[in-house]
Amino acid sequence: MSRMQSICLVFGTLAVLLFASAFADDVVVLTEDNFEKEVGQDRGALVEFYAPWCGHCKKLAPEYETLGASFKKAKSVLIGKVDCDEHKSLCSKYGVSGYPTIQWFPKGSLEPRIMQSLPKAIIHINSFIRYEGARTAEALAEYVNNEGGTNVKIAAIPSNVVVLTPENFDEIALDEKKNVLVEFYAPCSFMQSTMVWSLQNLAPTYEKVATAFKLDEDVVIANVDADKYRDLGEKYGVSGFPTLKFFPKNNKAGEDYDGGRDLDDFVTFINEKCGTSRDAKGQLTIKAGIVEALDSIVKEFLSATNEEKKAIFKKLEEEADKLEGSAARYGKIYVKAAKSCLDKGSDYAKNEVLRLERILAKSISATKADEFTLKKNILSTFAADQ
Repeated sequence: MSRMQSICLVFGTLAVLLFASAFADDVVVLTEDNFEKEVGQDRGALVEFYAPWCGHCKKLAPEYETLGASFKKAKSVLIGKVDCDEHKSLCSKYGVSGYPTIQWFPKGSLEPRIMQSLPKAIIHINSFIRYEGARTAEALAEYVNNEGGTNVKIAAIPSNVVVLTPENFDEIALDEKKNVLVEFYAPCSFMQSTMVWSLQNLAPTYEKVATAFKLDEDVVIANVDADKYRDLGEKYGVSGFPTLKFFPKNNKAGEDYDGGRDLDDFVTFINEKCGTSRDAKGQLTIKAGIVEALDSIVKEFLSATNEEKKAIFKKLEEEADKLEGSAARYGKIYVKAAKSCLDKGSDYAKNEVLRLERILAKSISATKADEFTLKKNILSTFAADQ
């Protein structure tokens, strides 16, 4: 392997670690203070003793985090880790002399069991990394299932980023019903001007952007390996990595994205360009669903007499029928809200807003949260003067 390939492999591994960090909370962090509270109780525990500077530990990290995510809901098993730089006495107590060391603690025991059912590679990393079959989350899961009496399957790391290839690029990026942001990337990018290899750590942020807008049907967050599919990169003038281009509904030639690379920068850009109203967590803001053209009619509606409201309601229906795309959906909510106000009286909007707020305060699905937030926002315009 050449020196450049080796460096690229290192940076590629770091990129994976950045992505996998989103799952770090699924592995229990163990210390001198909580070790005996978590381990040796009513569940078995797999514990990794590691050092932050250890290259082999970094290599194992994505697999171990995936293992933790997969066993998160398994009540009879704990997946934990100990930082031996921070907790030297704890690691010394359990005879740790190399990193990472992985030990199994049976239910009710603080004495680790030697893992005979897997190769000794699982105990000491020097052999571990030479044994391809045992350094995966799947191999670790098999061992834990055998020892812990579980039947857990390894969870695939979910992604909301759409992967583009020459076969589907035009169908997705050039779809005139979609606003599409595309990242042209290379697994490892070489900066010729400085002759320095550069790690692009956009992946974790880009994944969060895709997750934030996953419920917006006309917004697509995508990427394409422009090193593998060089013709695509050349077609769109890509000369460095990562390059981001935006393909809005009305311009399928593509536009350069020159904004910031923070999550908030991307969210602001998508909201402005696509007419969406989301925050960095993917939740709808108070502006979501509001249509200015209909809001002005609602103001007329609220100040009118009961008899006048019937005529204004017809006007609202006519304007709502003119709307297209997601605005058409919002228009239907406006019309339904106005009709309910006519039928149920002036207090309806205020009471319904309060009811929806109580529902939103509970744990509900993202889809339901969107539905109720849109209704609440629009109904709030009818309750403005109450």
